[in-house]
Amino acid sequence: MGEVTMASQTVPAGIEQSPAEDARFFATMAAIMCSVTVAGFFFQLAMGRSSFDAPWQYHVHGVIFMSWLGLYLVQHMTASRGKFALHAQIGKAAYFLIPTMVVAGLLIMVTVARRNGGPFFFNVSEFLISNSALLLCFGALSCWALRVQRHIGWHRRLMLCAMAILTGPGIGRLVPAPLLIPYAWFIITAATWVFPVIGIIADKRNLGRIHPAYLWGLGLYVGTFALSTAFAYTQVGVALTEWVIAGSEGADRPIEPFIPPGLSM
Repeated sequence: MGEVTMASQTVPAGIEQSPAEDARFFATMAAIMCSVTVAGFFFQLAMGRSSFDAPWQYHVHGVIFMSWLGLYLVQHMTASRGKFALHAQIGKAAYFLIPTMVVAGLLIMVTVARRNGGPFFFNVSEFLISNSALLLCFGALSCWALRVQRHIGWHRRLMLCAMAILTGPGIGRLVPAPLLIPYAWFIITAATWVFPVIGIIADKRNLGRIHPAYLWGLGLYVGTFALSTAFAYTQVGVALTEWVIAGSEGADRPIEPFIPPGLSM
């Protein structure tokens, strides 16, 4: 009685069962989200708008976050193939990688804000404050997903909501963000909500109901975005941003989004 056989998968005892097609759906979603994120960065590289000539913080950040994409994708591949023992072993890396990502992410946001004020199509304050809050939201949702990993339904859906947060930078590099001023931050962030919404639609069609993990995961994501963006525009939020970038080149640009002189699309 040490394990339960389910379809073509073997699930260890004590772990909530989940249909095989459910695992394939989440593996497909993982592949799509990772592909979108990577495509955004490679697109900008191919267009000559970014390069590898950047401070060390950028490279450290890139290696850490790309490692997460690899781990996230491999975990869904192992789960969809029923290799739960391997899934559990590899998954231990998440306990180290998630907090490392949060620290590295906060470091790069401060570095970018001080270096050039962040992308010109974002308000500096919303980029620094709301972006940081969303990164913390990713960390919280991911850690929650790890705590409930024996409840596969909760685990997979919370991880999907957390991963959706990380697709923002990729999506932002694929869309004509300058044309979205002054709503670029909202539009790009809202675009990432499509992934949990797809999951909600799939639940409704396959299960006849919406799993509560989506309500919590997407709800916390949207709530964090709304509150952090609102705070970024308060006097306290703006003052905090100005304090962070004081004395740097980032303080030389307007705090509001703007179109650089001579910009060509």
